[in-house]
Amino acid sequence: MIIHGLFFWRIDSIQIIILISPFIATMKVISYNVNGIRSALSKGFLTFLQEENPDIVCLQEIKANEADIDQSLFEALGYHCYWFSAQKKGYSGVGILSKLKPVSVSKGIQHELFDYEGRVLTLQFDSFSVMSCYFPSGTTGDIRQEIKYQFLDHFYNYINAIEQHKEALIVCGDYNICHREIDIHDPIGNKNSSGFLPEERAWMDKWFSNGMIDTFRYLNQIPDQYTWWSFRTAARSRNKGWRIDYISSSRSFEKQLVASGILNNYVHSDHCGSFATFNL
Repeated sequence: MIIHGLFFWRIDSIQIIILISPFIATMKVISYNVNGIRSALSKGFLTFLQEENPDIVCLQEIKANEADIDQSLFEALGYHCYWFSAQKKGYSGVGILSKLKPVSVSKGIQHELFDYEGRVLTLQFDSFSVMSCYFPSGTTGDIRQEIKYQFLDHFYNYINAIEQHKEALIVCGDYNICHREIDIHDPIGNKNSSGFLPEERAWMDKWFSNGMIDTFRYLNQIPDQYTWWSFRTAARSRNKGWRIDYISSSRSFEKQLVASGILNNYVHSDHCGSFATFNL
């Protein structure tokens, strides 16, 4: 959290403090599917954290058990570390690094399969909550696509139950869905591909019409802005990508959203990070 608004001026031994604007605390949130936290660390992930200096980092696909992660590396940068690993080793899993200490931590969304796969982790603070989510992929076939639809239905209902308590939310993660044609490099060629199916896009319509905002598209309508590229066919170098990673926020954050963007100049994964900055 960064505080702005004081100007210090020293004459002789007297320090004069001039208030040039009201105090504004800003909170920078990053979401990043790292495709293996240990792999990302070997590719300069700590340098990324030092340069971007986020207050909260939501991680997906950590592919590690908590005992296998050297938390001291993150603690040295001022982060509290929270993890929710899949029961299957080397698969899925989410985490959150936070310079703000939460009031409580919640693992899962009250669903046996999705909690077994370590898909959702929530930190609750005094006035808002942050979630790191890894939505299932349906690219391996009909069975997993059906599981993906089950997740979407269950997750939507779970969030609705939370919002009934008027809780402000920031929902970060790899949603494994491109919402609109602007979010994918070849919308016509991919119209029958998992991740861009009409049913999935309709779910995103419903999601963003139910009190959530897409923090990136709220401020940026530029095309060719992606967060994932296939390892095949040199897709990243040709920017043949998909924007499937999101930082959604409750509409109550709308006036507090001051910046958002995609951090595609860093390469630790087949995804890249995205960020949103809020005034608090």
